[in-house]
Amino acid sequence: MKSFMYIIKTPTGMHARHAGLLAKEASRFQSEIMLTKGDRSANAKGIFALMGLGIKQGDLVQINIEGEDEDVAVMELKNYIWTQF
Repeated sequence: MKSFMYIIKTPTGMHARHAGLLAKEASRFQSEIMLTKGDRSANAKGIFALMGLGIKQGDLVQINIEGEDEDVAVMELKNYIWTQF
């Protein structure tokens, strides 16, 4: 399993557009990808699950990736999240 943490920098947090784009990016990988905020987690491949976390600017999130393509997924998702959020 691979994981990394990130503090959300966008003023709008994770609204519908960002959640949709992240879910689309996560869906490219076979690995299970979970995003955690506090004590709540959501499958990063689900738009509504991501929006349900209520992620706002300044929130610390953890992304856990587990599966056969986790090495590639962690590198690409890190890059995506750091440039979009």
